[in-house]
Amino acid sequence: MSSVDFKVEIGGLKLRSPILLASGTVGYGHEIAEFINMNSLGGIVTKSISLKPRKGNPPQRIVETPAGMLNAIGLANVGVEEFIKEKIPFLKKYDVPVICNIAASSVEEYVECTRLLDYEESIKAFEINVSCPNVKEGGLQFGNDLKSVGIVTNKVRAVTKKPLIIKLSPNVSNISDFAQIVKDEGGDAVSAINTLVGTAFNIFTRKPKIKNVNGGLSGPAIKPIALAKVFEIKRKVEIPIIGIGGIMDWKDVVEFMIAGASAIQLGTVNFINPIAADQIKKDLEEYCVSNKIQKISELTGSYILE
Repeated sequence: MSSVDFKVEIGGLKLRSPILLASGTVGYGHEIAEFINMNSLGGIVTKSISLKPRKGNPPQRIVETPAGMLNAIGLANVGVEEFIKEKIPFLKKYDVPVICNIAASSVEEYVECTRLLDYEESIKAFEINVSCPNVKEGGLQFGNDLKSVGIVTNKVRAVTKKPLIIKLSPNVSNISDFAQIVKDEGGDAVSAINTLVGTAFNIFTRKPKIKNVNGGLSGPAIKPIALAKVFEIKRKVEIPIIGIGGIMDWKDVVEFMIAGASAIQLGTVNFINPIAADQIKKDLEEYCVSNKIQKISELTGSYILE
């Protein structure tokens, strides 16, 4: 039994730990369950679900970069019907809160997708992906437009009472404006940040390394940007924040929480070290004990500006 209270609450969503697994990095949980204790996680965020199945972008879809990776998977997924039929039964085997990430190409699709999944008891919250930078339609156009983010939040709020988290794009001037409109339109929390827009070229063929040309940059390279965005939101908007972006170890988790995050999501690190979640939780406990921190929630927004 841990001597540290790891429990956190995000807009009515009660979690046993602030450590979540990020959407798109662990699929629907099947593979990662072989490596870590799913029942000790704060939660798992599913791969993005759309109303109908999506094949995603053609390969090459992933490219390694210095201190990170570019991905242009294109929201490939099985669709709502198959997700309910095949994926949810597996997730129900574990005592882990499931946060369903939803992607769409229209406001109506966001609403219908949420409505169909709202009946599933195992889904404890929704993370609405309005900010995917690696699809040609939808996603990015919503995430970069203040009014659109407000409309999506408002319309989805109307069909669910479950905690509603909006995943924000970093590819904007003032991310706090987007967090504010999420709050104003009934959102419970924000995830910050999604990936940054990036590209790479083969110097011999002179062609893009990614078939889609652009992709989403993730990994340690984006951590300082993600921290700055979390900090900006924390200082300007009273809304819970889930920090995402280049978190590789316990020190990164602590830093994000100090900057304002109530919880965090592990993403790229899951590809590099599938047991990272378990190791990070153990290391976090040692840090809290040595620093006489009884509740990990005490870290949130504990920055000192002097």
